[in-house]
Amino acid sequence: MEHIINEFNSLENLPMVLQPAKKEQSNTKAFIEANTIQVPFQEVRNDHIIPVFVRDNEPLISHAEFVDATAEIATEIFHGEHILKPSVRLSHPIKGRIPDAKDKPAHLLLDREKTIYYERMMFVIEIPSIQNEIDGNHLSLTIGGVKAYNLDNLYSRAKSDQHFKVFVGFKNRVCTNLCVWTDGFLGELKVKSLDQLKASIQMLITGYNQEQHLYQMKQLADNYITEQQFAHLIGRCRMYHHMPAEYRKDIPALLFGDQQINTVVRDFYKDSSFSRDAFGNINLWKLYNLLTGANKSSYIDSFLERSVNAFDLLTDLNHCVEHKRQSWYLN
Repeated sequence: MEHIINEFNSLENLPMVLQPAKKEQSNTKAFIEANTIQVPFQEVRNDHIIPVFVRDNEPLISHAEFVDATAEIATEIFHGEHILKPSVRLSHPIKGRIPDAKDKPAHLLLDREKTIYYERMMFVIEIPSIQNEIDGNHLSLTIGGVKAYNLDNLYSRAKSDQHFKVFVGFKNRVCTNLCVWTDGFLGELKVKSLDQLKASIQMLITGYNQEQHLYQMKQLADNYITEQQFAHLIGRCRMYHHMPAEYRKDIPALLFGDQQINTVVRDFYKDSSFSRDAFGNINLWKLYNLLTGANKSSYIDSFLERSVNAFDLLTDLNHCVEHKRQSWYLN
């Protein structure tokens, strides 16, 4: 029996492409909520139709091809690491039916007569064997991306640009919050072929400096703000979007709206993992996780940009607190 268990454990460490059916999936909890649903990757690959360019009827790069390309490159770069199956979340379904069923009432449609694809998709692939710890939280390396067909010109030809977003960063295993920074994010990736997409993903992953990213995140745990400073920060965040543009130009950008800020305030008092301490203070690592947790209510379109914005904002606040410099958000 022990021999069988050991043999099974050794199989779990093989690269994903060799045994996808035996892999644990990345994330048992949602890394994004909003209006998304979780769908098995096999369903995306086998059952969802692929949009085409109208002018020549050539297919776009499909959601499944995007995920497969990322998984393939991750397996090559992190050979021998434990790489989990992708976790895929979708939104904005585009439903249809085959021509033979065009006159059928919807409730009488058979499964084989229905067609569907989703306009927007986000996925993550977790590598739990590459991990670190910050303030008692275990982080694992995570790679993923976003595809939104609404950004592509479907009425053009196949050689038109196709738009993607890809990232590499860390996932907080305590809460599934994603930690993404500017140097691990390509938000305006335009390609014309799958090979170009693969090359861009490989360039991003190989150029990512995980040590520097971890170092900057660990620094956040060393500095605190008081409850009074937190209250000032929340007030400034509510003011930011209503200020004239000329006033905002010298202030670190804020992409979070009132809904997310409300969640941050609620969890400042109620969240057991990242709430204030007994004296009302909170370290900046916990504050960062309050923001990344609130970001789960964002739509796929803005999720990664807000993830990066949370890191940039907290890094700036940390610099001000550590060096006792003035911050518009705190003073």
